[in-house]
Amino acid sequence: MKILLVYPETPNTFWGFNHVLKFISKKSTFPPLGLITVATIFPDRWEKKLIDMNVSPLTDKDILWSDYVLISAMVIQKKSVREVINRCKALGVKTIAGGPLLTSEYPEYDDVDHLLLDEGELTIPEFLDDLKNGSPKHIYRANGWADISQTPIPSWELVDLSKYATLNIQYSRGCPFNCEFCNITTLFGRVPRTKSSEQIIHELDIIYDMGWRGGIFFVDDNFIGNHKKLKADILPALIQWMKKRKYPFSFQTEVSINLSDDDELMELMVKAGFNTIFVGIETISEEGLTECNKFQNKNRDMSECVRKMQRNGFQVQGGFIVGFDSDNETIFNKMIKFIQDTGIVAAMVGLLNAPKGTLLYKRLEREGRITESFSGSNTDINFSPKMNLNTLIDGYKHIINTLYSPKNYYERVIRFLEEFHPIHLGRPHVSFNQIGAFFKANYHLGFIEKERLYYWRLFFWSLFRHPTLFPKAITLAVYGYHFRKVSSD
Repeated sequence: MKILLVYPETPNTFWGFNHVLKFISKKSTFPPLGLITVATIFPDRWEKKLIDMNVSPLTDKDILWSDYVLISAMVIQKKSVREVINRCKALGVKTIAGGPLLTSEYPEYDDVDHLLLDEGELTIPEFLDDLKNGSPKHIYRANGWADISQTPIPSWELVDLSKYATLNIQYSRGCPFNCEFCNITTLFGRVPRTKSSEQIIHELDIIYDMGWRGGIFFVDDNFIGNHKKLKADILPALIQWMKKRKYPFSFQTEVSINLSDDDELMELMVKAGFNTIFVGIETISEEGLTECNKFQNKNRDMSECVRKMQRNGFQVQGGFIVGFDSDNETIFNKMIKFIQDTGIVAAMVGLLNAPKGTLLYKRLEREGRITESFSGSNTDINFSPKMNLNTLIDGYKHIINTLYSPKNYYERVIRFLEEFHPIHLGRPHVSFNQIGAFFKANYHLGFIEKERLYYWRLFFWSLFRHPTLFPKAITLAVYGYHFRKVSSD
């Protein structure tokens, strides 16, 4: 049996870093971790081939080679998913599909031959048994949650590592919080399920032995969902492994704001090699936080929380939302001021959206306010807001244009670097791609782009005032180029 694993194309977004990739000669930011994980569940005797459409084109020859095409995707990829399904049908090749998009919106994909919804660890074995008996069903659903301590090692042999900027790994699924707009608890539950330290170390060993050196993203939706296990087991094991291997990787992940309450946890994470964290701040309005059930963010000095994490060695990337029912026209400038003052360089500001299955979607559906399907993009809106829609859109554009103007962006970079106190672990690994990226940055940002004055000011400021942070400064300058390109689109 031959199975073609297809990861559909992702449109250009803030967090795709498409415009950064050309500087470092890479094709995509991350490989499709979910797809190569479930690939391992299929029998070893099956021939397997991976096509990541963000790296290489999907040809008719690829499709016709296979007995089945397996598609897994996020909501943002729905346009490409539809195109792939249509191509497979036209060529007479059977399709299997799963992942977050299909699980959330499977009625729209009834023409897929076999829908393997929810977690693949539970639904794929059942499908394989039925296939063996000659009676595979159209839809498979799971009862309960998978035990991810039994999740297999991803099939990294299917991936060309040279095409990616960063690799990824998963430690946990689920989040203890239940924010109204978030579909994580719908997909993965509220009790964080975790892998063992032995699993994580084994996966890192495989990645290390394949020759990877550089960034690894822990894709957990809330890495610190289980504080106790992290401090007692996972982080000490990571610290020991990283020290033994002379710090070959740097880690980034997603956390909740309450990380700032735990000095010990922050210290352990930094010693383990974590230097970048994405935090869902969402809004600086207490009313907005109450409205969306973001209670972990309430009744705290958010600015001080961000600065504390920066001082402890983290670059804080922030998620922000406008369009809550309680928002008024003052929210736009308040959000700009907060982001500028805290030096959150990478601020993902989006319009509120209601993904299917969320508490927000159910509430808005009851109120008759859902207007269209969820696109997966945070620059769209799929419901009727309380604020005048034109006012909301204009305010959103004002935020984006202000934050990513060269003047404000470079001011924010400097503010962050002044607050940032990283721990330097081992010698930094410098690749030829990074050296090339440095010269490309100097050429494009220093001579071609309109921001060149701000670029050279940052260049010499960091070189002479904070030389250890010079590589970080240049990296953030390149990020700014990407953010401006996307925001202008």
